[in-house]
Amino acid sequence: MTDLDTYKTIEAPAIGSYKEKGSKFLSYAFPVSNESQIKTILNRLKKEHHSARHYCMAWQLGTESQIYRVNDDGEPSGTAGKPIFSQIQQHDLTDLLIVVVRYFGGVLLGTSRLTIAYKLSAADVMLNAVIVERIILVPIELKFSYESMNDLMSLLKEFELEISKSVFDINCQATILVRKKLVKSVVERLAKLDHVEAEIIINN
Repeated sequence: MTDLDTYKTIEAPAIGSYKEKGSKFLSYAFPVSNESQIKTILNRLKKEHHSARHYCMAWQLGTESQIYRVNDDGEPSGTAGKPIFSQIQQHDLTDLLIVVVRYFGGVLLGTSRLTIAYKLSAADVMLNAVIVERIILVPIELKFSYESMNDLMSLLKEFELEISKSVFDINCQATILVRKKLVKSVVERLAKLDHVEAEIIINN
């Protein structure tokens, strides 16, 4: 894992727009966490703007290792997805989707003007978005006996850790979310507890 303990994304969905020679570019930015969510948002936008010509986009996911995609959706190669993605890079963001919906105005812009139009569309939505810094939380899966619960709960309280899901029975299980910089310390303390097994869940 890298030393990075936080990441930047946007707080809530945002909308922007840009016009060029009759063409209207509507830009949308969404905080996202997975590709399924991205697909759902894109399908919804296509239904809402069913008469639009193009639905170009760029997205980036992940903190430990990042994945990204760009899509020109029928526009000349490199004129839409890449300039949209440049805004994500410029602001050093992740877990973000930007979609620019184009209504064609009847006048061809040429690749240079088209590239600028998509870049400015994405820039406009970013002006309307609120950028926030989030803490990287690492999931740790726990298996423990009922007898060890009091000691475990004391440790969780000490580190102010959140339980994201749990099953308390004869054989208990729980998933806790640990701030990245605390993972080593928490795992070392967990190892000292009797009848407690801990496994870091690797995401992104």
